[in-house]
Amino acid sequence: MTTNDEARAGRKIWSGLGEGTAAAVVALVVAAVGLFAFSAVQWPAFNSSHVTRALTTVGQVVAIALLVVSVLLIRARRWPVAAKLLSWVGISSFVTVTLGMPLAATKLYLFGVSVDQEFRTEYLTRLTDSAALRDMTYVDLPPFYPAGWFWIGGRVGNVLGMDGWEVFKPYAIGLLAIAATVALVLWMRLVRADMAVGAAAAVTAMTLAYASPEAYGAVLVVFIPPVLVLAWGALHRRSGGWGAVLGTGLFLGVAACFYTLYLAIAAFTVVIMGVVAAGLAVYAKRATSKSASWHAAIAPSIRLAAIGGIAIVLALVVWAPYLLEMASDPKLPSGNAFHYLPESGAQLAFPMLEFSLRGAFCLLGVLWLVIRAGSSRRAQALGLGVISIYLWTLLSMAATAAGTTLLSFRLEPVLLAVLAAAGVFGFVEGATAVYQALNEPAPLRTAAAAIAVLGALAFAQMIPTVLTHEIDTAYTDTVPTDVPNADGTFGERADKRKPSSVAYYHAVDEAILAQTGRPRDESVVLTADTSFLAFYPYWGFQALTSHYANPLSDFKARAATIADWSKLPDSPALVAALAKSPWRAPDAFLFRNDGDNYTLRLAADVYPNDPNVKRYTVAFPKSLFTDPAFTATEIGPFTLITVRR
Repeated sequence: MTTNDEARAGRKIWSGLGEGTAAAVVALVVAAVGLFAFSAVQWPAFNSSHVTRALTTVGQVVAIALLVVSVLLIRARRWPVAAKLLSWVGISSFVTVTLGMPLAATKLYLFGVSVDQEFRTEYLTRLTDSAALRDMTYVDLPPFYPAGWFWIGGRVGNVLGMDGWEVFKPYAIGLLAIAATVALVLWMRLVRADMAVGAAAAVTAMTLAYASPEAYGAVLVVFIPPVLVLAWGALHRRSGGWGAVLGTGLFLGVAACFYTLYLAIAAFTVVIMGVVAAGLAVYAKRATSKSASWHAAIAPSIRLAAIGGIAIVLALVVWAPYLLEMASDPKLPSGNAFHYLPESGAQLAFPMLEFSLRGAFCLLGVLWLVIRAGSSRRAQALGLGVISIYLWTLLSMAATAAGTTLLSFRLEPVLLAVLAAAGVFGFVEGATAVYQALNEPAPLRTAAAAIAVLGALAFAQMIPTVLTHEIDTAYTDTVPTDVPNADGTFGERADKRKPSSVAYYHAVDEAILAQTGRPRDESVVLTADTSFLAFYPYWGFQALTSHYANPLSDFKARAATIADWSKLPDSPALVAALAKSPWRAPDAFLFRNDGDNYTLRLAADVYPNDPNVKRYTVAFPKSLFTDPAFTATEIGPFTLITVRR
């Protein structure tokens, strides 16, 4: 690479970073203004009225209209700055209105504080309480689940003065709007600007429909298709490409800090690309020269190693504490994070064969990938991405023979995003080919544009339907409040129906603070009502299930210890057992009351069964808590027992 080439590459990188920053600022403003406007009105609940759905459709139409105008300006080569700004505003407003308007009457994000969203909210609450990298549940343990998304969200909540559970929704929507807009900037650096807008919009729409419940993963999904194109450009070229190497390495590093599985599939694909690029380079060298052809594999190998090195350095920001703790512990970590095999993980996904709008679009993408595999670098990059996903899925199925999986069922949103990008390119090139074959009749261009816009509108307004269950849960889950209800409890549901037992959490929190005299992050609570930890940053003695537990926590041994405590003969024996606990013993127990017993509803891993979790009850006789070291308080359906030490 010459000095001029290096200077030009440097300017291109800094220009891209500057443009990405500007786009992120625009998206942040759009999301902030939109979410504030939505929250300023008392809307009816989504699950009892169609008002917010109707307004969502209106907002989507406006957002898509902005994107259409930006494409028209780009194609007309007029007002390029305005066209770019319109595209940024259009795609960020599309994200904001598609998720923000259906959730406008609730403080919760998709899935509320239920199922997997419970532990995610707990994690965000933990890192809102403190900037230190700490496990979501267990005291004195570094985090196993990547903390990147949650740490940033925690700092946002801290700056805004919001609790973790409360900042979840605006942060998730806002960061996804920013990610989609910055991904558009990346697309514009890789393909023709008008096609970039279409590809970014299609990938974003598919991500909102099928990946948005996992907000920390969705911000990666919108980047995966353009990053695949970027990575292939970095590896499959004779010289240069170091800007693409840097970009690919940075993405993999960020993925390592956000979502391990998406890091795994992205890295797996990039490695496959490196092998293919090296093979093609050797083949081309052999065809043109009699010298040692294997030397041609050196360049792509060096670039692949550089990508890996950049990613590892960045990943260590989040992973170093866990790796150091694991290395210092003589016991091997144990965890069941991969012990889940739903039906969708036991078969290959073929969305392109569905009889639906989504299926037709994916099929168009597959046809384009096959037809253009030999002549288009974009098709090669996206095609290798699709192949990698299917290979990973097969490996995951094969891993079941070894008693585990690779969680391939969670890769379907990535497959859909890649096929969505391919579908846009297929539509554009297919429409162009038909247009040229028919001697370029002007009405055909208008008809093709009309079909594209109608298809986009039809899919966009279907997104809230796809997310109906997730949205409904956000309205039916209960959150704590500062204002008491008529019965003295503190809690409400967004649909205005009777709140659940979460309404008693406020009183539980006050009692723990008063009886222990310690801040929340200095007390350990043993409870089966683990959503309490999602709202208040107490430490937990045991996680919701083994699948979300830190592998260093020794989940099984803790469960056995809890069972042993329940079988002790008397209260002094329990006091002694707590004092000898190999882990920080509970400072408080939050039980349910059942006659002469206090109960905990715990969980055990029963993989390979589906469901993979078995619930069981541990009963503590009330006689175990008669010692003066224990203080019992009845709070609604709960019995709180604090331990004096």
